[in-house]
Amino acid sequence: MNATEAGPNTRQLKVARQIQRDLSEIFQAQGMAMYDGAMISVVNVRISPDLSVARVWISVFPSAKAKEVLARVQDQQRALRGEMGRRVAKQLRIVPELIFYIDDSLDYVEHIDQLLKG
Repeated sequence: MNATEAGPNTRQLKVARQIQRDLSEIFQAQGMAMYDGAMISVVNVRISPDLSVARVWISVFPSAKAKEVLARVQDQQRALRGEMGRRVAKQLRIVPELIFYIDDSLDYVEHIDQLLKG
């Protein structure tokens, strides 16, 4: 069994948690006005075994603005990575590439809830 099959190691988990914390702070510092009044939460971060790519799931409230906010976040990907670099420069040799996704699990739960209510 190789490392990719075994799941994330302790180092990957620590780096992912740090990236999640830092990105949350960055989004909070930028303020809701930058995202047209939408609030962004960093829900999950998964990092590749070589720590070069971080997949970041964000939740957007209100969810109606999710696609628009995701597009804006993706446009700012380089600036966000630069800010991350300033924060993690002492801990990491390379700042991982950030790939953003929308976490729609809350919408899914709400949809199932509506179906169950009939």
